[in-house]
Amino acid sequence: MSTDAVLRELLVRQLDHWLPAALHRARRATLALAYAGGDAAGAEEALRVVAEFADRLRGRRLTVLVVADDGTDLPVRLGAAEAALPADVAVHLVPGGPDRLPVALKAAGAAGAPLLTVADGADPDPALLAAAASGRPAELLLVTSPGRSLRPALTGAGFPLVTEVELVPDGDGPARLLGYATGSDRGLEAVKEALWAVDEYAGVRYRDPADPQGRLLDISLDPEPGPLRRELLAELARSGPRTVTELRRFATTSTVYRAADANRALASLLASGAVTRDPEHGRLGGDVLISAVPSAGSSA
Repeated sequence: MSTDAVLRELLVRQLDHWLPAALHRARRATLALAYAGGDAAGAEEALRVVAEFADRLRGRRLTVLVVADDGTDLPVRLGAAEAALPADVAVHLVPGGPDRLPVALKAAGAAGAPLLTVADGADPDPALLAAAASGRPAELLLVTSPGRSLRPALTGAGFPLVTEVELVPDGDGPARLLGYATGSDRGLEAVKEALWAVDEYAGVRYRDPADPQGRLLDISLDPEPGPLRRELLAELARSGPRTVTELRRFATTSTVYRAADANRALASLLASGAVTRDPEHGRLGGDVLISAVPSAGSSA
């Protein structure tokens, strides 16, 4: 399975979370899918997911924009998927690449209502990010080449919550960098859950850009906590003692891991003596204060 297949599965899982919430929140919403000469099959998968929510679309209006230049068969393939959609869904195919998104979103009147944008093969262009951030609320999945962090550009565009992860295929295929940006805690949690729930036999592993050692991680419902232990120790070295709640938040917002993974990593760090806790005994609750033991970072 390729990185394209993993990304399609992530999109399907995120749509299962985003679409019901968007339809409950507002009477109109927009799903924008843009591809830069890559695998646009995700658009077909997305339309199939939308069709599953036909009963919730009554009295609502969903606009689906597909911005792609993927050959002459794409309109035919999308047409077959579109045939299963209710009349409440309007699908528009826009020839071109992700750079056409700002114009397409403006023409669709996407601003001010729920908007999920997927830009595959795009650069973090300010105009694209500004257009993606115009939704209320707005969520963005941006897939690009690795080599630089997407976090500064995404936060600068007005997205308060960001996560990023490298998808590294087995063999000679190129790695890809996935950035997700949102203003929703629940949206961020859903993406994190989806990341670790995709097919673990996909032939793709993750690399957390926040991990200075760049260790590859197998996809698993219980991911290997080594990189997170190191990142938690580095955070404690930077900021001093932190509560469990604060470290759970750090894991969610600053690493590829989930809040629950922070608890497992902290339990391991406590067992190894790399950190201490106050109070010393009892449940590892949110108000327990965690402190790094000097010179313990190398043992994580």
